[in-house]
Amino acid sequence: MSTDNITFESVASEGTNTTEGRVYTLSGGDWDQVKGAAPGESERIVVNMGPQHPSTHGVLRIILELEGETITEARAVIGYLHTGIEKNMEYRTWTQGVTFVTRMDYLASFYNETAYCLAVEKLLGITDQIPERATTIRVMLMELNRISSHLVALGTGGLELGALTAMFFAFREREIVLDLYESITGLRMNHAYIRPGGLAQDLPEDAIEKIREAIPRIRKGFKDTHNLLVGNSIWMARTKDVGALDLTGCLALGITGPTLRSTGFGWDLRKTNPYCGYETYDFEVPTVDTADTYGRFLIRLAEMEQSLRIVEQALDRLKPGPVMVADKKIAWPAQLAVGGDGMGNSLEHIKQIMGTSMESLIHHFKLVTEGFEVPAGQVYQAIESPRGELGVHIVSDGGTRPYRVHFRDPSFTNLQAIPAISEGGQIADVVAAVASIDPVMGGVDR
Repeated sequence: MSTDNITFESVASEGTNTTEGRVYTLSGGDWDQVKGAAPGESERIVVNMGPQHPSTHGVLRIILELEGETITEARAVIGYLHTGIEKNMEYRTWTQGVTFVTRMDYLASFYNETAYCLAVEKLLGITDQIPERATTIRVMLMELNRISSHLVALGTGGLELGALTAMFFAFREREIVLDLYESITGLRMNHAYIRPGGLAQDLPEDAIEKIREAIPRIRKGFKDTHNLLVGNSIWMARTKDVGALDLTGCLALGITGPTLRSTGFGWDLRKTNPYCGYETYDFEVPTVDTADTYGRFLIRLAEMEQSLRIVEQALDRLKPGPVMVADKKIAWPAQLAVGGDGMGNSLEHIKQIMGTSMESLIHHFKLVTEGFEVPAGQVYQAIESPRGELGVHIVSDGGTRPYRVHFRDPSFTNLQAIPAISEGGQIADVVAAVASIDPVMGGVDR
């Protein structure tokens, strides 16, 4: 590293001379310790973008070094959200862990829950015992979640480039999806609805009808965004050939999701390594070959339409049946009934649990308070989230709590692309480039 590129006075030691040149040890630093250009140097400006800049998608900090309007160096700084979710899960039962993982990538809650539960079910050896209805509902909710997540990416990305109407259109359709979430799980986000063995409860009686009614409205709304931005000369001027990252760069950095598929490589785990029966659904994996911000925008538009196709197929194949595994040593109660006041459990349901037998009541109490044991071992499970490969590595020591849980969140990996898609470009293009990879810091600082 040359002395011309040293930005932080406090992060560099005095340095030592070696055969490779002068070597510095970097150990951190902050904004108030930035050193400006030395006398005689060319004009160099250091811009601290974030960690609470409205265009950094949460608490992401990007340190930019500029020569005029051109970015010479970009560095992403993370860690400001510091939730500690993975460590907290070591002190919770396997089922309680769902309540934590759903809060990581908060725009893709159902994906966090599904990846975690699929991994736990692998360790339990019950993958083939999950009821078909529960698996179909999982697929349906994940694809609705892909739509709502992409709509946030498109809406906020448009807003950051001045396309206010694009945000209105995107959030209008997203409200429809969030209303469906609320009618099914009772919450608009952070659901904890998918559990090891199945689901927390079955769909409400009117859920299927509501989803079928919503699909044409959502599909019609997509056309507004398409007509507004696709081919729009101003939009293309801000996104075409901006934030370019080719296939070689994506593979070198481990980039997945729409960013990878914008290079023309149709890598999608729903096709390449299917789970939840995705191999039985008829859908396509959209790709483009522009490898830029505009291409990632087109990918998300196309993926939302494919998600609607999957949701329609899931609705057609939904059959009556249980939504929780039959093994009572694992299964939490999934046939809950809400009381007349719309809260808690109905008295009839409570009477059924307490009146069956003293043994079943004791078992129910121990299952909820202590949790079930998971055989010792480790497993990795990956699924295709809206941002790319979402993987979970779980280690069990045979107890009622995880020994270790670690997520491979796509936002964390994709953030490595920030220097590659920013350096050499204009500072005005950083916003568009970062928005195109759609990072969610809840998944990064977990």
